[in-house]
Amino acid sequence: MLDEYDFSAMREVVKTDECNLFIKSQDERFKKKFEFYIEIIETKKIIPSNIVKQIKNSKFYELRIKTNNEYRILIFTIGHNNIQESESIILVNGFIKKGKKDYKKAIEQAENILFDYDI
Repeated sequence: MLDEYDFSAMREVVKTDECNLFIKSQDERFKKKFEFYIEIIETKKIIPSNIVKQIKNSKFYELRIKTNNEYRILIFTIGHNNIQESESIILVNGFIKKGKKDYKKAIEQAENILFDYDI
């Protein structure tokens, strides 16, 4: 019966080296939640806004992970500006959210990373 269903991914998720380093430096609780959220992003057409939210006045989205801290991973969409319609996304870089000023620095870093990757 399961052969009738298509379990292929809705969207491809690519991680930059900077994002991988950020993820590896976090604790197991973060990593488990991260993997759970990535599975949702890959397999669900509509991603809940408590998991991924667009950053105002920016081309980036943020993956929102809360454990003992509030973690953010910046996302860049490929193929469509709306993440719900995008077939590929890039997880660019991550940071621990402490205030609104953290976003400006993280967005600047993300833009530099994308420039280095020639995207």
